[in-house]
Amino acid sequence: MSIQEVKIALAQIDCYLKNKNKNIAHTIDIIHQLNGKTDIICFPELFTTGYNLEAIGDDIYELAETIPGETSNRLGEEAKRCQMAIIGGIIEKDPYIPDVLYNSAFLINKKGEIVGKYRKYYLYPLEHKYFKQGKEIPVFNLNFIRLGMAICYDHAFPELFRVLTLRGAQVVFILSAIPTGYEYLLNLRAMARAQDNQIFVVHVNRVGQDREVRFCGLSKIVNPRGEVIKEASPASEDVLIGTIDQDMIIKEKRQERIIRSLRPEIYQDINRLL
Repeated sequence: MSIQEVKIALAQIDCYLKNKNKNIAHTIDIIHQLNGKTDIICFPELFTTGYNLEAIGDDIYELAETIPGETSNRLGEEAKRCQMAIIGGIIEKDPYIPDVLYNSAFLINKKGEIVGKYRKYYLYPLEHKYFKQGKEIPVFNLNFIRLGMAICYDHAFPELFRVLTLRGAQVVFILSAIPTGYEYLLNLRAMARAQDNQIFVVHVNRVGQDREVRFCGLSKIVNPRGEVIKEASPASEDVLIGTIDQDMIIKEKRQERIIRSLRPEIYQDINRLL
Protein backbone atom coordinates (compact mmCIF):
# COMPACT_ATOMS: atom_id res chain seq x y z
CA MET A 1 0.00 0.00 0.00
CA SER A 2 1.28 3.48 -0.94
CA ILE A 3 2.02 5.96 1.83
CA GLN A 4 -0.60 8.07 0.04
CA GLU A 5 -3.27 5.48 0.84
CA VAL A 6 -5.23 5.40 4.08
CA LYS A 7 -7.46 2.54 5.20
CA ILE A 8 -10.78 3.67 6.61
CA ALA A 9 -13.67 1.72 8.13
CA LEU A 10 -17.25 2.76 8.68
CA ALA A 11 -19.45 0.97 11.17
CA GLN A 12 -23.11 0.95 10.18
CA ILE A 13 -24.69 -0.20 13.42
CA ASP A 14 -27.98 -0.42 15.25
CA CYS A 15 -28.20 1.32 18.64
CA TYR A 16 -29.99 0.55 21.87
CA LEU A 17 -32.13 3.56 22.77
CA LYS A 18 -30.80 5.23 25.94
CA ASN A 19 -28.44 2.33 26.76
CA LYS A 20 -24.93 3.75 26.64
CA ASN A 21 -23.21 0.73 28.18
CA LYS A 22 -24.59 -1.69 25.58
CA ASN A 23 -23.79 0.66 22.72
CA ILE A 24 -20.23 1.29 23.86
CA ALA A 25 -19.64 -2.44 24.42
CA HIS A 26 -20.90 -3.11 20.89
CA THR A 27 -18.54 -0.57 19.37
CA ILE A 28 -15.59 -1.96 21.32
CA ASP A 29 -16.34 -5.43 19.94
CA ILE A 30 -16.21 -4.01 16.41
CA ILE A 31 -12.95 -2.17 17.12
CA HIS A 32 -11.37 -5.40 18.36
CA GLN A 33 -12.51 -7.26 15.24
CA LEU A 34 -10.81 -4.63 13.06
CA ASN A 35 -7.53 -4.59 15.00
CA GLY A 36 -4.76 -3.94 12.48
CA LYS A 37 -7.11 -3.71 9.48
CA THR A 38 -7.78 0.03 9.35
CA ASP A 39 -6.30 3.43 10.17
CA ILE A 40 -9.61 5.09 11.09
CA ILE A 41 -13.05 3.84 12.08
CA CYS A 42 -16.19 5.98 12.22
CA PHE A 43 -19.46 5.34 14.08
CA PRO A 44 -22.80 7.10 13.39
CA GLU A 45 -24.50 10.14 14.87
CA LEU A 46 -25.44 9.75 18.56
CA PHE A 47 -24.33 6.11 18.50
CA THR A 48 -24.21 5.84 22.31
CA THR A 49 -27.83 6.84 22.91
CA GLY A 50 -29.89 6.40 19.76
CA TYR A 51 -31.39 9.33 17.94
CA ASN A 52 -35.15 9.47 18.67
CA LEU A 53 -34.97 12.71 20.67
CA GLU A 54 -38.65 12.80 21.59
CA ALA A 55 -38.42 9.25 22.96
CA ILE A 56 -35.28 10.16 24.92
CA GLY A 57 -37.07 13.17 26.40
CA ASP A 58 -35.69 14.64 29.62
CA ASP A 59 -33.29 11.70 29.97
CA ILE A 60 -31.16 13.55 27.45
CA TYR A 61 -29.51 15.50 30.29
CA GLU A 62 -28.49 12.33 32.13
CA LEU A 63 -27.19 10.75 28.92
CA ALA A 64 -25.14 13.79 27.90
CA GLU A 65 -21.43 13.87 28.67
CA THR A 66 -18.41 16.08 28.19
CA ILE A 67 -15.56 15.60 25.69
CA PRO A 68 -13.29 14.28 27.11
CA GLY A 69 -15.63 12.12 29.14
CA GLU A 70 -16.86 8.59 29.68
CA THR A 71 -17.21 7.51 26.06
CA SER A 72 -14.13 9.21 24.65
CA ASN A 73 -12.00 7.93 27.55
CA ARG A 74 -13.11 4.32 27.08
CA LEU A 75 -12.67 4.44 23.31
CA GLY A 76 -9.33 6.22 23.71
CA GLU A 77 -8.00 3.15 25.49
CA GLU A 78 -9.16 0.96 22.60
CA ALA A 79 -7.71 3.32 20.00
CA LYS A 80 -4.30 3.07 21.65
CA ARG A 81 -4.57 -0.71 22.05
CA CYS A 82 -5.64 -1.32 18.46
CA GLN A 83 -3.67 1.53 16.87
CA MET A 84 -6.57 3.13 15.02
CA ALA A 85 -8.17 6.57 15.07
CA ILE A 86 -11.83 6.65 16.12
CA ILE A 87 -14.66 9.04 15.23
CA GLY A 88 -18.09 8.92 16.87
CA GLY A 89 -21.10 11.10 17.61
CA ILE A 90 -22.56 11.72 21.08
CA ILE A 91 -24.75 14.10 23.05
CA GLU A 92 -22.23 16.54 24.49
CA LYS A 93 -22.89 18.76 27.48
CA ASP A 94 -21.11 22.02 28.01
CA PRO A 95 -18.52 21.50 30.79
CA TYR A 96 -19.42 24.84 32.40
CA ILE A 97 -23.16 25.08 31.65
CA PRO A 98 -24.47 21.48 31.94
CA ASP A 99 -27.97 22.27 30.63
CA VAL A 100 -26.47 23.42 27.31
CA LEU A 101 -26.19 20.45 24.95
CA TYR A 102 -24.61 19.87 21.55
CA ASN A 103 -24.93 17.20 18.88
CA SER A 104 -21.20 16.53 18.61
CA ALA A 105 -18.55 14.28 17.11
CA PHE A 106 -15.13 13.53 18.60
CA LEU A 107 -11.86 12.43 17.01
CA ILE A 108 -9.35 10.23 18.84
CA ASN A 109 -5.94 9.49 17.33
CA LYS A 110 -3.98 6.22 17.30
CA LYS A 111 -2.30 7.14 20.58
CA GLY A 112 -5.68 7.32 22.29
CA GLU A 113 -5.56 11.12 22.53
CA ILE A 114 -8.50 13.40 21.77
CA VAL A 115 -7.53 15.45 18.74
CA GLY A 116 -10.68 17.54 18.84
CA LYS A 117 -14.43 17.71 18.42
CA TYR A 118 -17.01 19.12 16.05
CA ARG A 119 -20.39 20.50 17.11
CA LYS A 120 -23.17 20.23 14.52
CA TYR A 121 -23.27 23.51 12.63
CA TYR A 122 -26.71 23.22 11.00
CA LEU A 123 -29.39 21.88 13.33
CA TYR A 124 -32.42 20.09 11.91
CA PRO A 125 -35.59 22.02 12.94
CA LEU A 126 -36.58 19.60 15.75
CA GLU A 127 -33.04 19.68 17.16
CA HIS A 128 -33.30 23.35 18.13
CA LYS A 129 -35.47 22.17 21.03
CA TYR A 130 -32.56 20.15 22.45
CA PHE A 131 -29.24 21.44 21.14
CA LYS A 132 -27.24 24.61 20.68
CA GLN A 133 -25.63 24.99 17.27
CA GLY A 134 -21.88 24.82 16.86
CA LYS A 135 -19.83 27.83 15.78
CA GLU A 136 -16.61 26.30 14.46
CA ILE A 137 -15.72 24.36 11.29
CA PRO A 138 -12.46 22.62 12.21
CA VAL A 139 -10.12 20.50 10.12
CA PHE A 140 -7.97 17.95 11.95
CA ASN A 141 -4.51 16.70 11.04
CA LEU A 142 -3.75 13.05 11.86
CA ASN A 143 -0.33 13.26 10.17
CA PHE A 144 -1.41 10.66 7.60
CA ILE A 145 -4.62 12.49 6.56
CA ARG A 146 -6.42 15.81 7.01
CA LEU A 147 -10.10 15.40 7.75
CA GLY A 148 -13.26 17.29 8.50
CA MET A 149 -16.52 16.17 10.07
CA ALA A 150 -20.17 16.93 9.39
CA ILE A 151 -23.31 15.62 11.06
CA CYS A 152 -26.44 14.55 9.15
CA TYR A 153 -28.40 17.70 8.12
CA ASP A 154 -25.06 19.47 7.57
CA HIS A 155 -24.83 17.60 4.26
CA ALA A 156 -27.56 19.87 2.84
CA PHE A 157 -25.22 22.88 2.91
CA PRO A 158 -22.48 22.87 0.26
CA GLU A 159 -20.76 25.92 1.75
CA LEU A 160 -19.81 23.96 4.88
CA PHE A 161 -17.95 21.42 2.76
CA ARG A 162 -16.37 24.19 0.70
CA VAL A 163 -14.92 25.73 3.86
CA LEU A 164 -13.57 22.34 4.98
CA THR A 165 -11.96 21.87 1.56
CA LEU A 166 -10.41 25.34 1.58
CA ARG A 167 -8.96 24.52 4.99
CA GLY A 168 -7.26 21.46 3.54
CA ALA A 169 -9.61 18.56 4.30
CA GLN A 170 -8.92 15.53 2.09
CA VAL A 171 -11.88 13.59 3.43
CA VAL A 172 -15.06 14.56 5.26
CA PHE A 173 -16.77 12.05 7.52
CA ILE A 174 -20.55 12.55 7.70
CA LEU A 175 -22.12 10.94 10.78
CA SER A 176 -25.87 10.52 10.43
CA ALA A 177 -29.10 8.91 11.59
CA ILE A 178 -31.20 9.28 8.45
CA PRO A 179 -34.59 7.55 8.52
CA THR A 180 -36.25 5.60 5.75
CA GLY A 181 -37.91 7.77 3.15
CA TYR A 182 -34.88 10.04 2.87
CA GLU A 183 -32.50 7.66 1.11
CA TYR A 184 -32.44 9.89 -1.96
CA LEU A 185 -30.99 12.75 0.07
CA LEU A 186 -28.27 10.58 1.58
CA ASN A 187 -27.28 9.19 -1.81
CA LEU A 188 -27.36 12.44 -3.77
CA ARG A 189 -25.69 14.66 -1.20
CA ALA A 190 -22.85 12.27 -0.39
CA MET A 191 -21.93 12.09 -4.07
CA ALA A 192 -22.46 15.80 -4.72
CA ARG A 193 -20.39 17.00 -1.76
CA ALA A 194 -17.51 14.74 -2.83
CA GLN A 195 -17.50 15.81 -6.48
CA ASP A 196 -18.19 19.49 -5.69
CA ASN A 197 -14.96 19.63 -3.72
CA GLN A 198 -12.93 16.80 -5.30
CA ILE A 199 -12.44 15.07 -1.96
CA PHE A 200 -13.47 11.77 -0.41
CA VAL A 201 -16.71 11.64 1.55
CA VAL A 202 -17.34 8.86 4.07
CA HIS A 203 -21.01 8.86 5.02
CA VAL A 204 -21.77 6.66 8.06
CA ASN A 205 -25.48 6.14 8.64
CA ARG A 206 -27.17 3.82 11.13
CA VAL A 207 -29.72 1.05 10.80
CA GLY A 208 -32.34 -0.41 13.10
CA GLN A 209 -35.25 1.28 14.79
CA ASP A 210 -35.82 3.68 17.69
CA ARG A 211 -39.47 2.96 18.48
CA GLU A 212 -41.41 4.29 15.46
CA VAL A 213 -38.35 5.66 13.63
CA ARG A 214 -36.54 3.28 11.27
CA PHE A 215 -33.16 4.18 9.80
CA CYS A 216 -32.12 3.55 6.20
CA GLY A 217 -28.46 2.44 6.32
CA LEU A 218 -26.75 2.79 2.93
CA SER A 219 -23.49 4.03 4.44
CA LYS A 220 -20.98 4.69 1.71
CA ILE A 221 -17.53 5.81 0.64
CA VAL A 222 -17.49 8.26 -2.28
CA ASN A 223 -14.37 9.22 -4.22
CA PRO A 224 -13.47 12.70 -5.57
CA ARG A 225 -15.21 11.91 -8.87
CA GLY A 226 -18.49 11.43 -7.01
CA GLU A 227 -18.39 7.67 -7.53
CA VAL A 228 -19.59 5.31 -4.80
CA ILE A 229 -16.77 2.83 -4.22
CA LYS A 230 -18.26 1.04 -1.19
CA GLU A 231 -21.86 0.85 -0.01
CA ALA A 232 -23.55 -0.91 2.91
CA SER A 233 -26.92 -2.62 3.17
CA PRO A 234 -30.10 -0.55 3.65
CA ALA A 235 -31.32 -2.72 6.52
CA SER A 236 -28.59 -4.59 8.40
CA GLU A 237 -25.46 -3.87 10.37
CA ASP A 238 -22.35 -3.71 8.23
CA VAL A 239 -18.70 -2.73 8.50
CA LEU A 240 -17.09 -1.42 5.32
CA ILE A 241 -13.37 -1.03 4.77
CA GLY A 242 -12.07 1.11 1.94
CA THR A 243 -9.03 3.04 0.81
CA ILE A 244 -8.57 6.78 0.50
CA ASP A 245 -6.05 7.41 -2.27
CA GLN A 246 -4.65 10.88 -1.74
CA ASP A 247 -3.07 10.83 -5.21
CA MET A 248 -6.58 10.68 -6.69
CA ILE A 249 -7.50 13.92 -4.91
CA ILE A 250 -4.52 15.67 -6.46
CA LYS A 251 -5.30 14.25 -9.91
CA GLU A 252 -8.91 15.44 -9.84
CA LYS A 253 -8.00 18.92 -8.61
CA ARG A 254 -5.44 19.31 -11.41
CA GLN A 255 -7.84 18.02 -14.05
CA GLU A 256 -10.57 20.55 -13.25
CA ARG A 257 -9.37 23.47 -11.14
CA ILE A 258 -12.59 24.24 -9.29
CA ILE A 259 -10.92 25.88 -6.28
CA ARG A 260 -8.91 28.21 -8.52
CA SER A 261 -12.14 29.23 -10.31
CA LEU A 262 -14.06 30.22 -7.17
CA ARG A 263 -15.60 33.71 -7.14
CA PRO A 264 -15.98 34.70 -3.46
CA GLU A 265 -17.73 37.95 -4.38
CA ILE A 266 -20.86 35.91 -5.14
CA TYR A 267 -21.38 35.59 -1.37
CA GLN A 268 -21.99 39.35 -1.24
CA ASP A 269 -25.07 38.75 -3.38
CA ILE A 270 -26.15 35.88 -1.13
CA ASN A 271 -25.82 38.11 1.95
CA ARG A 272 -27.92 40.82 0.30
CA LEU A 273 -30.64 38.36 -0.69
CA LEU A 274 -31.01 36.63 2.66
